[in-house]
Amino acid sequence: MCCQLIFLCAAAIAVSSLSTTSPLEENTLFPKRELTPTAASSRIATTVRMKDIEDLDEDGLCTSDKIIIERLIDNYKSFKTPSETGVIVWIEVWVQEVNSVNEITSDFDMDIYVTELWMDHALRYDHMSPCKYNLSLNSEILDQIWKPNTVFINSKAAHIHKSPFKNVFLMIYPNGTVWVNYRVQVKGPCSMDFSAFPMDRQSCHLTLESFSYNNQEVDMQWTNWTDGLSLLKKEIVLPDFVLTNYSTSIERQIYPAGVWNELTMTFVFSRRYGWYIFQAYIPTYLTIFISWISFCLGPKMIPARTMLGVNSLLALTFQFGNIMRNLPRVSYVKALDVWMLVCLTFVFSSLLELAVIGAIGAKTETKGPCPAQRSRSSSCTSPRICRNHVQSDSPHGFRSYGTTDPRMRKKLLLTTPGTISRTSRDITQTPEKMLLLDGCEEKAFVHPAKRGWSTDRIDRISMVAFPGLFTLFNIIYWSYYLNLD
Repeated sequence: MCCQLIFLCAAAIAVSSLSTTSPLEENTLFPKRELTPTAASSRIATTVRMKDIEDLDEDGLCTSDKIIIERLIDNYKSFKTPSETGVIVWIEVWVQEVNSVNEITSDFDMDIYVTELWMDHALRYDHMSPCKYNLSLNSEILDQIWKPNTVFINSKAAHIHKSPFKNVFLMIYPNGTVWVNYRVQVKGPCSMDFSAFPMDRQSCHLTLESFSYNNQEVDMQWTNWTDGLSLLKKEIVLPDFVLTNYSTSIERQIYPAGVWNELTMTFVFSRRYGWYIFQAYIPTYLTIFISWISFCLGPKMIPARTMLGVNSLLALTFQFGNIMRNLPRVSYVKALDVWMLVCLTFVFSSLLELAVIGAIGAKTETKGPCPAQRSRSSSCTSPRICRNHVQSDSPHGFRSYGTTDPRMRKKLLLTTPGTISRTSRDITQTPEKMLLLDGCEEKAFVHPAKRGWSTDRIDRISMVAFPGLFTLFNIIYWSYYLNLD
């Protein structure tokens, strides 16, 4: 027990002596020194030089993009216009594709690239020794700087493509020039006019302006060093239309808040009418030609001719309705309306001609054969036939069948074969023969103007008149609408 107490006392004395003589406490290894003013200045300068070295790239000759962006965005005021006197914003549009032109809704849909350029001195960094000539950034940085807030004021719908990310391009040049590019799908209105349909041309418009700033703050202009509007494809062709012309214009629009510059793009689309040639015009040509076949069938084929005319009329009506149902209901006359109405008129006229033929044929059958159509030989060289027309004791024979002039009766008698040897006595004794000669000669010499219209004659005239009038209509129709602007 005594030995243990002696050991504990010795250990306590050793620990107390070690704590009082520690080298860390006495700074025997790292003696303390006071920081003089000269040493403090050296420390600060060293810190600044280390920061500059971090800002430079590996070669130590230029400033990295990251540092430039941080310095530009730091203390940047995005709500303030780049210049107190206003800023010029240059606009350029590239047409990537036209997706559709809709006649029913009177609009068109297209994909375009919209480019905006302006100068912002607050984003100038040419004094920072940049490593790159320009900074290519994304839409996150664009949200932190000033923008002209360009909008399509007449669009029905517009959105920036996201495939798979937001299609926005931002580039900042060392002198402070900002270049922004959007890939946009936009639907705009069209001024539809179907007067020349299907040889028509349609105009569609898109108008841009700054929504938040008038022209005293933002002066929007089309680029003057390149075309303000251009196509990325050589030509743009749709199933129904082809883009034939495009142009740009600028005008000042007065609002209560000031004057705004409006930049307008105009696109002219010409309809491709080949489909309508095959679906409308060629079938109507064939229908018209079929309706003319009835002129060759003769007056006795009334049922067959009626069937041809009625079927042609029904076919034209069906074709016209099938095409018009895909177009908007307009109150004015279209070129296709003129064509169909004239074709219907031709077919209906052929039916009217058939009605006239039927009426004349029925009248002829009721009255029997016309005496004027008999031959002269049968009328004047056959006394037995003519004698049946009048009795010898008829008191009105002269008034009914011939002239009462004695000189005319004598002339007729002497010019008739077989009567040259007869005397005047024979004439007075046989009055029935005089009646025979007098009446027959009058019917044999009927004037052509009094013969009337026959069914064959009407058909022959129709076979020439209908094709001739239809050819004249075609010349006028196609000459007018194909040359119509």
